[in-house]
Amino acid sequence: MNFEAYLAAKKIDPVLFSKAEPDLFTAWKTAFEQMHPNSFTMQKLNLINAIRRKYLLKEKPAEPSAEASRQPAKPVMKPKPRPKF
Repeated sequence: MNFEAYLAAKKIDPVLFSKAEPDLFTAWKTAFEQMHPNSFTMQKLNLINAIRRKYLLKEKPAEPSAEASRQPAKPVMKPKPRPKF
């Protein structure tokens, strides 16, 4: 996973972040490349939330497709036959 994909997963716009704060972006990218993504998240957790609020990634709303709008078929429940004595 690269740093830009990590930021997108955390809903941070990497382009806005890199343009607005290039020094912090470079420092974070260097730190990210030297450790595991989970360790980076734990180390920068409170800072990630503040950066997310500043540079929130704008996602395009997904267009509903024909398959997505169709409801899945419900299973038919049949009772078990009772044994006759």
